[in-house]
Amino acid sequence: MTETSVLREMRWWDIDPVLELEKDLFPEDAWSRGMFWSELAHARGPEATRRYVVAVEGERLVGYGGLAAAGDLADVQTIAVARDQWGTGLGARLLTELLRAATEFDCAEIMLECRVDNVRAQKLYERFGFVPIGFRRGYYQPGNVDALVMRLSTAPENGAAAGAPSANGVQGTEING
Repeated sequence: MTETSVLREMRWWDIDPVLELEKDLFPEDAWSRGMFWSELAHARGPEATRRYVVAVEGERLVGYGGLAAAGDLADVQTIAVARDQWGTGLGARLLTELLRAATEFDCAEIMLECRVDNVRAQKLYERFGFVPIGFRRGYYQPGNVDALVMRLSTAPENGAAAGAPSANGVQGTEING
């Protein structure tokens, strides 16, 4: 596990190195500068609904992740780890920090979308208890790649089994099972 990297809050000056990593890892569907600015605008202050973190090793940004919260639902917006850091546990550290943030936001459920061809990420999420609940067809553009929708329920007392679809499902999602 790479413990030499430090996790800290993402700030505006991290956007350029984040974009470099974003474009390397997700060349077809990379987020724009404006998307990151918009997310960070909601990440500070008493009304914050976002948590974005970066992993830095020395002067080099080696990973980042972000979570959005609304009511009792959180959504993992993004997680990325530099290729030379794959398999070091950094993705798990970033996800742990995002789940901690979801707890601080009092979220009972955490959702995420993952490319259907990103098996490495799917295995990470499954290790943390996320279960697949459906697909979003053509979610990742312009490549028209489907997304696997996954959910982690942290409140079993709500009457729904962990991973069971809610009564109304997830908008735009095909529910399987």
